[in-house]
Amino acid sequence: MMQFIKDTTVIPFMKIKGIVEILCVALVVGSIVCMCFKGLNWGLDFTGGIVVETQYTNGIDLESVKKAYAEQGIVGTTQHFGSQRDVLVRVAPKDGLDQETVTGKVMAASRTIDKDVKLSRSEYVGPAVGEELVESGVIAIVVSLLAILAYIAFRFEWRMATGAVISLAYDVIVVLGCFSIMQVEYDLTVLAAVLTVVGYSLNDKIVVFDRIRENAVKLPRNVEIQRLFDVSLTQTLSRTIITSGTTLITVVSLMIFGGEMIYGFALALFVGIVFGTISSIYVASTWTLLLGIQRENLVPKKVERKETDGFETMD
Repeated sequence: MMQFIKDTTVIPFMKIKGIVEILCVALVVGSIVCMCFKGLNWGLDFTGGIVVETQYTNGIDLESVKKAYAEQGIVGTTQHFGSQRDVLVRVAPKDGLDQETVTGKVMAASRTIDKDVKLSRSEYVGPAVGEELVESGVIAIVVSLLAILAYIAFRFEWRMATGAVISLAYDVIVVLGCFSIMQVEYDLTVLAAVLTVVGYSLNDKIVVFDRIRENAVKLPRNVEIQRLFDVSLTQTLSRTIITSGTTLITVVSLMIFGGEMIYGFALALFVGIVFGTISSIYVASTWTLLLGIQRENLVPKKVERKETDGFETMD
């Protein structure tokens, strides 16, 4: 693996852990306050609404379609669907805008651009389905965090498990806070991105914890626990830079060139990867230290073998 940091270098990450942790807590509190007062811009997958899909005879520019829709009083999420000829518009439920009215206005606007435009689909998504999706999404995130807690507690140590879950909750809250501040539409693709962030960030934390446990055995016994964490975090930093850096290049490309349809998905990944990397270094490790983990908790216990009448017994 490419090394950006010399083997003899040790970055004192934990020296400023208190300051960084205060900033992280402030960011989480700010995100929660913003979500409470400003809320999320729920997409039609959650709120319900009307979906109309049209097919033009030739490829069409979305800006001209949006302008034509606006003249008819139709405001919603407009995007290509399948090809440049297919256009899909999602309209939030409003008084006086039923499915038939919206479909009629969409077709009227579309015919000003292409008189041979065809109606491919028109359907209404009820709010009951949206409520069920919100509930399912919350359950999915909570269950995944509990499963992660159990897994890390079994594989490593309960203090590490608690630190990891706290940091993963931090990642999720910060992503949701960014969406609340920016009022970017939160739909099923964004929910998928949030769950992806949980998995991606967890992998980062597992790598760090694995190196900490490995160094607990390798390093001299007089090395303090905080120094042990600094050494381990420094050793995994090159891997983190390469992994997160290459992933961010792809995600930023999706944000710039992917279009409106996957912008929310790419934005959630971008925010999650950036803050997930920070939380792997500080939140997960800091909380593990705050919970009082000691080197003895990381070193596997030796099993003593005794021979009795030609048989071995283990204490």
